[in-house]
Amino acid sequence: MSENNTESKNFGKVIKIVISVVIFLFFWVAPSSLYGLPDISIVEQRVIAVFAFAFAMWVTEAVPSWTTSVLVIVILLLTCSTGAISFLKESDGVRETGTLIGYKGIMAAFADPTIMLFLGGFVIAAIASKMGVDVQLAKGLLKLFGRRSEFVLLGFLLVTGLFSMFISNTATAAMMLTFMAPVLRQLPVDGKGRIGLAMAIPIGANIGGLATPIGTPPNAIALKFLNDAEGLDMGIGFGDWFLVMFPYTIVMLLIAWGLLLLFFPFKQKTIELHIEGETKKGWQLTVTYITMAVTILLWMLDNVTGLNANIVAMIPIAIYCITGIFTKEDLKGLNWSVLWLVAGGFALGTALYETGLDKHLVAAIPFASWSPLIVVIGATLVCWMVSNVISHTAAANLLIPVMVTLATGMRQMLEPLGGAGTLLLCVTLASSLAMVLPISTPPNAIAYSTGMIQVKDMEKVGVIIGVIGLVLAVGMLVIVGKAGYWSIH
Repeated sequence: MSENNTESKNFGKVIKIVISVVIFLFFWVAPSSLYGLPDISIVEQRVIAVFAFAFAMWVTEAVPSWTTSVLVIVILLLTCSTGAISFLKESDGVRETGTLIGYKGIMAAFADPTIMLFLGGFVIAAIASKMGVDVQLAKGLLKLFGRRSEFVLLGFLLVTGLFSMFISNTATAAMMLTFMAPVLRQLPVDGKGRIGLAMAIPIGANIGGLATPIGTPPNAIALKFLNDAEGLDMGIGFGDWFLVMFPYTIVMLLIAWGLLLLFFPFKQKTIELHIEGETKKGWQLTVTYITMAVTILLWMLDNVTGLNANIVAMIPIAIYCITGIFTKEDLKGLNWSVLWLVAGGFALGTALYETGLDKHLVAAIPFASWSPLIVVIGATLVCWMVSNVISHTAAANLLIPVMVTLATGMRQMLEPLGGAGTLLLCVTLASSLAMVLPISTPPNAIAYSTGMIQVKDMEKVGVIIGVIGLVLAVGMLVIVGKAGYWSIH
């Protein structure tokens, strides 16, 4: 039976890949008039075909998302770059080949400064886990909330959110559910409080990641495009992001707490916390704590020190490596798949700009007939809906480069709403607020695997949090943008 299931799954994957390839070839050979873009070049049409292929592969999940990113980069190198196959660099006699993308620029996506920012965050998280710092912090922080059931729930929400600001939300969810397991066993089987506690982990992990640029990949993707010198060039630092997003994150976590208490009230009034795990002793622990504290402080004070977050992220890597705290075995354990997934999105963005496709898209879209508010709301809803059915990072990879083009073309029209940054940041927050289904995000899947949560529970809470979060996000970002916050940093 298992062999039949494996064969069926493999056959399904093959069908999905074939469909994605057919979509790619259709956009590759379709008449240029189909796109409604005047004077579209051959290379620009190929980039559109690659976008369509990436979308199909990420939606169908024919292969892991990071695999699709690597494949996208290779296809761009072979077909659209200065290092492409020779005959693909030539005109077809009817249209111009167009501007080829510098192959070094595509390859640089793997080592983009934003990738280094995330790498630094991963290293800090790995060392925190290795040295037992995460367990010690969780113990200390959760004790602050006492024994009353509703405050234990708040503790798990806020502590999970705090960890997700600096650690992968997937790793945070897995760790916190481990701590929660003995707590869940204390609660009545027929009570709803168990559901609320289990739900607190994915909700806290998804929302908490919004507070910092390294909290979740969509944040880092957006920050790169917001600060691109050849694009929006807004100069938003780590501290700038945190000062706006942290209050929003806390408000959303408190709203989530109220919703969980409303839908899943506790029968048991008190809960005893028993969190096991020890911290390693010695000078290495001291170095770990000091390095983490200094790195976070430098991130927050980037406008004071003049050190951008990407450079600061290299400091813990250097210190942990030179002291031997971070070893080659730790290096193997890093989540490289996320970094490669993000790199694919950066390569698509490079292709969009260097070929001039972004300018053609701007010229073809009738911005004057659109209401800026409708554009912001519509784009935000589209991203939220897409992110509920595919990886948040994959959705951001696809949509953010396109939204940058849209924001650039509507820059003046978006000024009453706080500027182009409002559109891009609304879309970014929408991706992380998508948590309606078990497949929406890994923390959801991890919580669902406990068997304590039904899909209908996740849908009910996920939709309400999503709607409230999107409304607050649009309102907050419009106010912040109109106040000129981003422009004065």
